[in-house]
Amino acid sequence: MKNISVIGAGTMGNGIAHVFAQRGFLVSLIDLNQSALSRAKETIIKNLDRQVAKNVISDQLKDSTLSNLSLHTDLKSGLLKADLVIEAATETESVKLEIFRQIDELAPVSAILASNTSSISITKIAASTKRPQAVIGMHFMNPVPVMKLVEVINGYATSKDVCDTIVELARKLDKIPCVVKDYPGFIANRILMPMINEAICSIHEGIASVSDVDSIMKLGMAHPMGPLQLADFIGLDTCRSILEVLHSGFGNPKYAPCPLLINMVNAGYLGVKSGEGFYKYSAGTKELSVSSRFV
Repeated sequence: MKNISVIGAGTMGNGIAHVFAQRGFLVSLIDLNQSALSRAKETIIKNLDRQVAKNVISDQLKDSTLSNLSLHTDLKSGLLKADLVIEAATETESVKLEIFRQIDELAPVSAILASNTSSISITKIAASTKRPQAVIGMHFMNPVPVMKLVEVINGYATSKDVCDTIVELARKLDKIPCVVKDYPGFIANRILMPMINEAICSIHEGIASVSDVDSIMKLGMAHPMGPLQLADFIGLDTCRSILEVLHSGFGNPKYAPCPLLINMVNAGYLGVKSGEGFYKYSAGTKELSVSSRFV
C-alpha cells in the first residue's frame, strides 16, 4: 500500500494528508475547490515548519513530505492509482453517500475505501457501494499530526483482512488503532458527546458559569481541555449533528441536543470556526475570553 487518496481538504483532510505524506506515502489530496486545496497546503507547510522549529523533524523530511503530496480538483485523476481512499468531507450523510457512490466507480477495484466519519454508519456508507467488504471507518482525531488515536470501525460486511490492513497501516503512521463495531457514535463520540451536551445543559440551566464548568473538568478530572472549550474546538454544528445521529440511532431522549446548543448553531455561533461560541476567538492570540453572552 503506497498510494493514498484523501477526499476533502478541510481541517481533517489536510491533517490526514500530512501524516501519510510525512511517513513516505504518495498522497493525492482531492477537493473540488482550488482555494481549499491552496489553504490546505499552506496549513501543512505551517505545521511542518512548526515541527522543524521544535526539532521534531528535519528540513529534509519537510521537503520530502511536500514532494509526496499532489493536489487535485478532479476526482478521477486523484483516484487513478489509489490503494486506499479516505473520505474526509463534511459530516453530512447524503454528501458521504454520494461521494462513496462516485469513488466506488472511479477507484481501482482493489482499493480499500475508508471514511473519517465521526458518527455516520459505516454499514450504510458501505451499502452505497459494490464493495461493502472493502469499506471501513478510519476516524482520526483533531489535530491529526498530534493525536495518537485512530478509531477503526468495522461495518457489518467489512472483511477481517481489510480491518487487519488498516490496523497495521495506522501503526505505520505511529498511531494507536482501536477497533470498534458500527453503532451510533462508535465509542469516542458515544461517550464524549453526552458529556459535552450535559455541560451545555448546565449552562442552559444556570447551574454554573462557562469558565467554572471547564475548570471543574480540567482540575477535578484531569481533562486537558474543558468540555465547552472542546465543543467550540470541534464545532458546535458538528456536536449537534453527532448528537442527532445518536438520538436518532438509539431513540433515547438522553442523546437529544440541548436547546441552547440548537439555538447557538441556528444563530451561527459555531465556536472557533465562526470566531465565537462559548468563548471568543481572536486571530493571532491564544488568550481565551468567555463570550459576553455568558458573562
